[in-house]
Amino acid sequence: MPRWLNTGSRAISPQSDVYRRALLIRNPGSRQGDSANLDAGLARLEAAGIQLSPVISESAAQSCEIICQRCNDVDLVIIGGGDGTISSCARALLECKLPFAILPLGTANDLARSLAIESVEQAIAAICDGHTAEIDLGVVNEHVFFNVANLGLGVQVTEELTPEVKQRWGVFSYLKALMSAFARHRQFRVELQIDGERRVMRSIQLAVGNGRFYGGGNIVHQEATIDDDLLHLYSLRPQTFWELLTLAPLLRGGRHDIARRTFAASGRDIRISTGSKPMSIHADGEPVSETPAHFSVKPGALNVVVPSGSPLLKR
Repeated sequence: MPRWLNTGSRAISPQSDVYRRALLIRNPGSRQGDSANLDAGLARLEAAGIQLSPVISESAAQSCEIICQRCNDVDLVIIGGGDGTISSCARALLECKLPFAILPLGTANDLARSLAIESVEQAIAAICDGHTAEIDLGVVNEHVFFNVANLGLGVQVTEELTPEVKQRWGVFSYLKALMSAFARHRQFRVELQIDGERRVMRSIQLAVGNGRFYGGGNIVHQEATIDDDLLHLYSLRPQTFWELLTLAPLLRGGRHDIARRTFAASGRDIRISTGSKPMSIHADGEPVSETPAHFSVKPGALNVVVPSGSPLLKR
């Protein structure tokens, strides 16, 4: 199994950056997108001297188009929405080399967790302070993502997470979706190459993480961070639903290394094949590709605004 790599410190911006012109993109479809009261927070940003240009985006393509059109006119892009909304903007942010900030308005808000942002109020305060850190991007078949990419059971869970389920069940929507997805899951044979080392196994769920959190607060690996230059993989061997439930505390805490019915590894270059039958791959909750898949990591790809107390500023 590829060993864990100690990559050392990551360059950060310990001093506050001054943002005068900010593009504010909101997704009205996010769980809190219509109901969150942002007026006080936005007024605070304007009082801090930040000129806001707010836009409502109805699609990923529209968000990227807006960012690319305005990339020379703004100092910062603020994205209000869930993980899917934020992830859909990653390619445009990368191309424009713009720093960004997030307002966590989704159901899971896993990227916000990886950045140590716990609320919209804290996110607003972080923008006013202006501290930024460099974070990695994961890449699967040329599609970039922040948190995690799934195939197998994780994809089926995502398919069960309809807007209606999210609205009705809130933070419990992932458990509801898991129960429904497990009822129709199928095991599959997978061939892995992790930094050149080959493994073959049977699986019901396989995930490759770039960030620390996924699925509403689950930890990819207890040592994973979104700035460690690594991808973290785990695979669940075939098992019953009750066996899966007994693993839940370990999976929640990222302790895949001591879970008997899992395989875990880390690396910088991962190739996944599922034989003659392609399988769908979802990244940050959205369908993006299918197997065979090539995963890699872009170290320090983007600058993001983080709270002054974020552990990303202490490396």
